[in-house]
Amino acid sequence: MAKATTKQTKQPDYIAYVVSKREGQDKGFWNSIGAAWTNADGEGINIVLHALPVGGEIVLRRPKDEADSK
Repeated sequence: MAKATTKQTKQPDYIAYVVSKREGQDKGFWNSIGAAWTNADGEGINIVLHALPVGGEIVLRRPKDEADSK
């Protein structure tokens, strides 16, 4: 098996969320469960999860800039 080429000490390229549907609501509930980094060769993505989804889907989104989150 090939060794991962990504240094996971840098900021992640994506944040992993689990999106769960809530009864009676149009929007899902988004809960951060990990992060993902693009491999140095650009041919893959390493995903590190701190929790596993139950009954939801995993969505990878680019992190927002601090200016975007204010």
